Amino acid sequence: MTYTPKSDFLRTMIARGFLQDCTDMEGLDQRLLNGVVPGYIGFDATADSLHVGSLIQIMTLRWLQKCGHKPIVLMGGGTTKVGDPSGKDESRKLLDEAGIEANIAGIRSVFDKYVSFEDGPTGAIMPNNAEWLDELHYISFLRDYGRHFTINRMLTFDSVKLRLDREQPLTFLEFNYMLLQAYDFLELHRRYGCGLQMGGSDQWGNIVNGIDLTRRVAQGEVFGITTPLLTTSDGKKMGKTADGAIWLNAEKRSPYEFWQFWRNTTDADVGRFLKLYTELPIDECERLGALEGAEINAAKIRLANEVTTLCHGADAAAAAEATAREVFEQGGIGDDLPTITLQSDELGDAISVVQLFVKSGLAKSGKDAKRLIAEGGAKLDDQPVTDAGAMIPADHFANPMKLSAGKKRHALVTRA
Repeated sequence: MTYTPKSDFLRTMIARGFLQDCTDMEGLDQRLLNGVVPGYIGFDATADSLHVGSLIQIMTLRWLQKCGHKPIVLMGGGTTKVGDPSGKDESRKLLDEAGIEANIAGIRSVFDKYVSFEDGPTGAIMPNNAEWLDELHYISFLRDYGRHFTINRMLTFDSVKLRLDREQPLTFLEFNYMLLQAYDFLELHRRYGCGLQMGGSDQWGNIVNGIDLTRRVAQGEVFGITTPLLTTSDGKKMGKTADGAIWLNAEKRSPYEFWQFWRNTTDADVGRFLKLYTELPIDECERLGALEGAEINAAKIRLANEVTTLCHGADAAAAAEATAREVFEQGGIGDDLPTITLQSDELGDAISVVQLFVKSGLAKSGKDAKRLIAEGGAKLDDQPVTDAGAMIPADHFANPMKLSAGKKRHALVTRA
C-alpha cells in the first residue's frame, strides 16, 4: 500500500512533481509533522551564477521554507576543489580560493531572491563546507570515516561506474568526492541538527552514503529525497539552449532573454513547468497547461511572467513582456532587448555583417553567421540579410540597429 504523507512539504513535493525517491517516506513525514526540520542541498561554486538546471533545487528549498522548515544552502567551497564526477566524462577545472569566493558571492545573490535569510527557526543559512573540509587531517579522516566505506560499494555508484564504463579516467581526487559529501551531511547534522538532504536523482548514491555515515557515527536519524533530472518534452537538457546556459544572474543573462526562454516553452511542458517553477495553485497550473491552439501562448506568457518575477522581480517581468510585444507584434525595436556597444576601433569605417552577428552573440562563429544568412534567418532592422559579404558603414550605428536571428532571438547594436 502506498503511503500518503500528511506533512505540507511532502504533499507539496508530490503534488507539484518534485519527488523522485525518498529513503523513508513515513519516517520523514512524521519528523516533518513533529517540528522544524533543517534540510540541505549542496551547490559547488563552479561558476558565479546558477542556471535554470538548478532551479528545481532552488524551488525545493523555497517550498521547504514556505512549509515551515529551515533551508540550508550548502556552498561547496571545499568540494569545489575536488569536483563532483557525477554525470561528467572528464575532470572539472580546478579553481583557486579567490575564484571560489567570487562564485559563492554570485550564487548568494541568486538565493537572496528565493529564500529568506532572516534570523529565526526557519531562516535560511548558507554555510561553506570549506569551514570543516579545509581543516581535516587526512590520516585521521581516513581512520575515523574511511573505514565506513568499501571500495566494492563505491564502484557500484553511477557517478563512478558510468565514467569507468566509458573508459574515461577517474582521478583518486574525484573518487574521494563521495566521502566528502557524506561527511558534509554528518557535519551539518552535528552543527545545525540537519535531518534531510535533498538533490537530483543522480545524487542518490551520495545521499545514501551520507545517511549511512551519520547513522553509524552520530546515531542520527536522517533522511534523503531526490528530485527528477528534468529534460524538456523534446528530450533536451533543462536550461541548455543553442546559445548557452540560461543563467539566473542578470549580469550573465538579461531578464528579457530569461523571460523569452520561458515564453518559448514547448506546449507539452507548460503545465509541468508551471507546477515546478511557479507558485500558482495546482488547479490553475493544470488549467493553463491544458489550453490548446493560440490559447496556449497566453499560458506561456503567464509562465514567463511568474518565473521571471521570482528571479528578477515584477518590474523586470513586465518590461520583458512589453519588449516582446513591441518586437514581435508591432515590429518595433524594444528598449529592453540585449544591447551590445561597439567601440570605434571595432567598427573602423565599416564592419562586416558576419562579424556583427558574431559580436552580438547571435552567432557563435563566422561559419554559424554565414549559415544563418544562407538559410534566410538573419535580419537587420527587420530586413532580410542576403549577402554574407555585406559591409555596414560605421555611421549607420548613430541609432541602435536591431539584429534578428530567426523569429525569437534579437539584439541591439550601437556605437560608443
